[in-house]
Amino acid sequence: MATPDTDKVFSGSIPKLYEAYMAPMFFEPYAVDLANRLANQANARPLSRVFEIAAGTGVVTRRLAATLPGSVAIVATDLNPPMLALATELGTSRAVEWRSADAMNLPFEDASVDAVVCQFGVMFFPDKAKAFSEAHRVLRPGGVFLFNVWDRIEENEFAHTVSVALESLFPDDPPRFMARTPHGYFDFDTITRDLRAGGFTAAPVINTMAERSRAASARVPAIALCQGTPLRGEIEARGPARLGEVTDIAEQALARRFGPGPVEGKIQAHVVMVER
Repeated sequence: MATPDTDKVFSGSIPKLYEAYMAPMFFEPYAVDLANRLANQANARPLSRVFEIAAGTGVVTRRLAATLPGSVAIVATDLNPPMLALATELGTSRAVEWRSADAMNLPFEDASVDAVVCQFGVMFFPDKAKAFSEAHRVLRPGGVFLFNVWDRIEENEFAHTVSVALESLFPDDPPRFMARTPHGYFDFDTITRDLRAGGFTAAPVINTMAERSRAASARVPAIALCQGTPLRGEIEARGPARLGEVTDIAEQALARRFGPGPVEGKIQAHVVMVER
Protein backbone atom coordinates (compact mmCIF):
# COMPACT_ATOMS: atom_id res chain seq x y z
CA MET A 1 0.00 0.00 0.00
CA ALA A 2 1.49 3.35 -1.03
CA THR A 3 2.18 5.92 1.65
CA PRO A 4 1.52 9.52 0.52
CA ASP A 5 4.02 12.18 1.51
CA THR A 6 1.26 13.91 3.50
CA ASP A 7 1.29 10.98 5.95
CA LYS A 8 4.59 12.31 7.30
CA VAL A 9 3.61 15.98 7.59
CA PHE A 10 3.59 17.16 11.21
CA SER A 11 3.66 20.95 10.83
CA GLY A 12 1.59 24.06 11.50
CA SER A 13 -0.57 23.58 14.58
CA ILE A 14 -0.27 19.77 14.49
CA PRO A 15 2.71 19.43 16.90
CA LYS A 16 0.99 21.34 19.72
CA LEU A 17 -2.34 19.59 19.19
CA TYR A 18 -0.50 16.26 19.02
CA GLU A 19 1.21 16.94 22.34
CA ALA A 20 -1.89 18.34 24.05
CA TYR A 21 -4.39 15.72 22.87
CA MET A 22 -2.72 12.65 21.36
CA ALA A 23 0.03 12.24 23.93
CA PRO A 24 -2.07 11.83 27.10
CA MET A 25 -4.84 9.83 25.42
CA PHE A 26 -2.85 7.40 23.32
CA PHE A 27 0.90 7.56 23.88
CA GLU A 28 1.59 8.01 27.57
CA PRO A 29 0.83 4.46 28.82
CA TYR A 30 2.99 2.95 26.11
CA ALA A 31 5.79 5.42 26.83
CA VAL A 32 5.79 4.30 30.46
CA ASP A 33 5.91 0.70 29.28
CA LEU A 34 8.88 1.24 26.94
CA ALA A 35 10.85 3.13 29.58
CA ASN A 36 10.20 0.44 32.18
CA ARG A 37 11.17 -2.34 29.77
CA LEU A 38 14.44 -0.59 29.00
CA ALA A 39 15.09 0.04 32.69
CA ASN A 40 14.60 -3.68 33.36
CA GLN A 41 17.02 -4.39 30.53
CA ALA A 42 19.52 -2.05 32.19
CA ASN A 43 19.28 -4.06 35.40
CA ALA A 44 20.34 -7.17 33.49
CA ARG A 45 22.93 -5.48 31.25
CA PRO A 46 24.22 -2.00 32.07
CA LEU A 47 23.46 0.69 29.52
CA SER A 48 25.72 3.61 28.75
CA ARG A 49 24.08 5.19 25.67
CA VAL A 50 20.54 5.05 24.25
CA PHE A 51 19.26 6.40 20.92
CA GLU A 52 15.63 7.27 20.38
CA ILE A 53 14.44 7.60 16.79
CA ALA A 54 11.26 9.37 15.66
CA ALA A 55 11.00 10.98 19.09
CA GLY A 56 8.18 13.31 18.06
CA THR A 57 7.33 15.76 20.84
CA GLY A 58 9.38 13.76 23.36
CA VAL A 59 6.72 11.66 25.09
CA VAL A 60 9.07 8.68 25.45
CA THR A 61 12.14 10.88 25.84
CA ARG A 62 10.76 12.44 29.00
CA ARG A 63 9.97 8.98 30.42
CA LEU A 64 13.42 7.66 29.54
CA ALA A 65 15.07 10.65 31.21
CA ALA A 66 13.02 10.13 34.37
CA THR A 67 13.36 6.33 34.50
CA LEU A 68 16.87 5.42 33.34
CA PRO A 69 19.91 5.99 35.61
CA GLY A 70 21.53 9.39 35.22
CA SER A 71 24.67 7.69 33.94
CA VAL A 72 22.85 6.62 30.76
CA ALA A 73 23.31 9.14 27.95
CA ILE A 74 20.14 9.71 25.88
CA VAL A 75 20.19 11.00 22.32
CA ALA A 76 16.69 11.76 20.99
CA THR A 77 16.20 12.27 17.25
CA ASP A 78 13.44 13.12 14.82
CA LEU A 79 13.30 14.02 11.14
CA ASN A 80 10.51 16.59 11.58
CA PRO A 81 11.82 20.00 12.74
CA PRO A 82 8.52 21.33 14.21
CA MET A 83 8.07 18.21 16.35
CA LEU A 84 11.69 18.27 17.51
CA ALA A 85 11.48 21.99 18.28
CA LEU A 86 8.48 21.43 20.56
CA ALA A 87 10.17 18.46 22.24
CA THR A 88 13.23 20.60 22.93
CA GLU A 89 11.05 23.43 24.26
CA LEU A 90 9.19 21.09 26.63
CA GLY A 91 12.48 19.66 27.85
CA THR A 92 13.27 16.76 30.14
CA SER A 93 14.08 16.18 33.80
CA ARG A 94 17.77 15.85 32.97
CA ALA A 95 20.07 16.57 30.06
CA VAL A 96 19.22 14.93 26.74
CA GLU A 97 20.95 15.48 23.41
CA TRP A 98 18.43 16.43 20.71
CA ARG A 99 19.38 15.72 17.09
CA SER A 100 17.72 15.99 13.70
CA ALA A 101 18.11 12.59 12.05
CA ASP A 102 16.56 10.36 9.41
CA ALA A 103 15.93 6.85 10.75
CA MET A 104 17.05 5.44 7.41
CA ASN A 105 20.39 7.26 7.52
CA LEU A 106 21.43 7.71 11.14
CA PRO A 107 24.38 10.09 11.63
CA PHE A 108 26.03 7.84 14.22
CA GLU A 109 28.98 5.47 14.22
CA ASP A 110 28.74 1.70 13.98
CA ALA A 111 28.28 -0.18 17.26
CA SER A 112 28.03 3.04 19.27
CA VAL A 113 24.90 2.48 21.38
CA ASP A 114 23.41 -0.09 23.77
CA ALA A 115 19.74 0.40 22.85
CA VAL A 116 17.63 1.95 20.09
CA VAL A 117 14.08 2.93 21.06
CA CYS A 118 11.18 4.02 18.87
CA GLN A 119 7.60 4.74 19.92
CA PHE A 120 4.97 4.53 17.15
CA GLY A 121 7.39 5.77 14.50
CA VAL A 122 8.24 2.60 12.59
CA MET A 123 4.93 2.68 10.71
CA PHE A 124 5.99 5.95 9.03
CA PHE A 125 9.32 4.68 7.69
CA PRO A 126 9.08 4.34 3.88
CA ASP A 127 11.69 1.54 3.86
CA LYS A 128 11.37 -0.35 7.13
CA ALA A 129 14.10 -2.89 6.38
CA LYS A 130 16.52 -0.03 5.66
CA ALA A 131 15.59 1.71 8.91
CA PHE A 132 16.02 -1.57 10.80
CA SER A 133 19.44 -2.06 9.19
CA GLU A 134 20.46 1.36 10.52
CA ALA A 135 19.31 0.41 14.02
CA HIS A 136 21.25 -2.84 13.69
CA ARG A 137 24.36 -0.98 12.49
CA VAL A 138 24.55 1.47 15.39
CA LEU A 139 23.82 -1.15 18.07
CA ARG A 140 26.65 -2.81 19.93
CA PRO A 141 26.64 -6.63 19.99
CA GLY A 142 24.08 -7.68 22.59
CA GLY A 143 22.28 -4.35 22.34
CA VAL A 144 18.50 -4.18 21.95
CA PHE A 145 16.11 -2.60 19.50
CA LEU A 146 12.84 -1.79 21.29
CA PHE A 147 9.81 -0.34 19.54
CA ASN A 148 6.03 -0.44 19.47
CA VAL A 149 3.45 -0.28 16.68
CA TRP A 150 -0.31 0.05 16.77
CA ASP A 151 -2.42 -3.05 16.22
CA ARG A 152 -5.06 -3.13 13.46
CA ILE A 153 -7.48 -0.22 13.54
CA GLU A 154 -10.44 -2.41 14.58
CA GLU A 155 -8.66 -3.01 17.91
CA ASN A 156 -8.39 0.76 18.52
CA GLU A 157 -11.88 2.04 19.14
CA PHE A 158 -11.55 5.83 18.89
CA ALA A 159 -9.53 5.69 15.66
CA HIS A 160 -11.84 3.09 14.13
CA THR A 161 -14.98 5.05 15.02
CA VAL A 162 -13.60 8.23 13.45
CA SER A 163 -12.43 6.39 10.32
CA VAL A 164 -15.86 4.82 9.80
CA ALA A 165 -17.53 8.22 10.26
CA LEU A 166 -15.25 9.75 7.61
CA GLU A 167 -15.99 6.88 5.22
CA SER A 168 -19.69 7.75 5.38
CA LEU A 169 -18.92 11.45 4.84
CA PHE A 170 -16.60 10.86 1.87
CA PRO A 171 -17.92 7.58 0.39
CA ASP A 172 -16.19 8.01 -2.98
CA ASP A 173 -12.76 8.95 -1.59
CA PRO A 174 -12.53 8.37 2.17
CA PRO A 175 -9.45 9.57 4.04
CA ARG A 176 -7.55 6.40 4.94
CA PHE A 177 -4.55 7.78 6.83
CA MET A 178 -5.39 6.10 10.14
CA ALA A 179 -5.84 2.59 8.72
CA ARG A 180 -3.09 2.98 6.12
CA THR A 181 -0.23 4.27 8.27
CA PRO A 182 -0.57 4.34 12.08
CA HIS A 183 -2.59 1.10 12.04
CA GLY A 184 -1.09 -0.41 8.91
CA TYR A 185 1.95 -2.28 10.26
CA PHE A 186 0.73 -4.88 12.73
CA ASP A 187 1.43 -8.26 11.12
CA PHE A 188 3.94 -10.30 13.15
CA ASP A 189 5.31 -12.14 10.12
CA THR A 190 5.87 -8.89 8.23
CA ILE A 191 7.64 -7.28 11.18
CA THR A 192 9.87 -10.37 11.66
CA ARG A 193 10.67 -10.50 7.93
CA ASP A 194 11.65 -6.82 7.86
CA LEU A 195 13.84 -7.21 10.95
CA ARG A 196 15.65 -10.12 9.31
CA ALA A 197 16.10 -8.09 6.14
CA GLY A 198 17.62 -5.41 8.35
CA GLY A 199 20.21 -7.82 9.73
CA PHE A 200 18.60 -9.02 12.96
CA THR A 201 19.05 -12.80 13.15
CA ALA A 202 17.59 -13.28 16.64
CA ALA A 203 13.85 -13.92 16.87
CA PRO A 204 12.00 -10.83 18.08
CA VAL A 205 9.91 -10.99 21.23
CA ILE A 206 6.51 -9.45 20.43
CA ASN A 207 3.94 -8.70 23.13
CA THR A 208 0.45 -7.38 22.50
CA MET A 209 -0.58 -4.73 25.03
CA ALA A 210 -4.14 -3.46 25.46
CA GLU A 211 -4.84 -0.20 27.30
CA ARG A 212 -7.75 2.18 27.81
CA SER A 213 -7.86 5.64 26.31
CA ARG A 214 -9.85 8.23 28.27
CA ALA A 215 -10.99 11.79 27.62
CA ALA A 216 -13.28 14.34 29.24
CA SER A 217 -15.63 14.31 26.23
CA ALA A 218 -15.98 12.99 22.69
CA ARG A 219 -14.74 16.36 21.47
CA VAL A 220 -11.21 15.60 22.69
CA PRO A 221 -10.46 12.50 20.57
CA ALA A 222 -12.25 14.12 17.63
CA ILE A 223 -9.87 17.09 17.73
CA ALA A 224 -6.89 14.82 18.45
CA LEU A 225 -7.43 12.57 15.46
CA CYS A 226 -8.84 15.04 12.93
CA GLN A 227 -6.62 18.02 13.71
CA GLY A 228 -3.58 16.67 15.60
CA THR A 229 -2.40 14.07 13.07
CA PRO A 230 -1.66 14.03 9.31
CA LEU A 231 -5.29 12.98 8.84
CA ARG A 232 -5.84 16.74 8.89
CA GLY A 233 -4.05 17.08 5.55
CA GLU A 234 -6.33 14.50 3.97
CA ILE A 235 -9.42 16.28 5.28
CA GLU A 236 -8.26 19.72 4.13
CA ALA A 237 -7.38 18.30 0.70
CA ARG A 238 -11.09 17.55 0.31
CA GLY A 239 -11.95 21.14 1.16
CA PRO A 240 -9.86 23.58 3.26
CA ALA A 241 -12.97 24.87 5.03
CA ARG A 242 -14.27 21.43 5.99
CA LEU A 243 -11.97 20.69 8.94
CA GLY A 244 -14.43 22.04 11.52
CA GLU A 245 -17.37 20.22 9.94
CA VAL A 246 -15.48 16.91 9.83
CA THR A 247 -14.32 17.32 13.43
CA ASP A 248 -17.95 17.88 14.47
CA ILE A 249 -19.07 14.73 12.63
CA ALA A 250 -16.27 12.71 14.26
CA GLU A 251 -17.34 14.04 17.66
CA GLN A 252 -20.96 13.06 17.03
CA ALA A 253 -19.92 9.52 16.00
CA LEU A 254 -17.78 9.14 19.11
CA ALA A 255 -20.57 10.46 21.34
CA ARG A 256 -23.07 8.03 19.82
CA ARG A 257 -20.78 5.10 20.56
CA PHE A 258 -19.21 6.11 23.87
CA GLY A 259 -21.72 8.56 25.36
CA PRO A 260 -22.01 12.35 25.67
CA GLY A 261 -19.90 12.72 28.81
CA PRO A 262 -16.42 11.37 29.60
CA VAL A 263 -15.44 8.73 27.03
CA GLU A 264 -13.28 5.62 27.27
CA GLY A 265 -12.17 3.23 24.53
CA LYS A 266 -9.80 0.36 23.93
CA ILE A 267 -6.37 0.93 22.40
CA GLN A 268 -3.97 -1.89 21.51
CA ALA A 269 -0.39 -2.09 20.32
CA HIS A 270 2.43 -4.58 19.80
CA VAL A 271 5.72 -4.11 21.67
CA VAL A 272 8.74 -5.55 19.85
CA MET A 273 12.17 -6.27 21.34
CA VAL A 274 15.01 -7.85 19.40
CA GLU A 275 18.66 -8.32 20.32
CA ARG A 276 21.50 -7.52 17.99
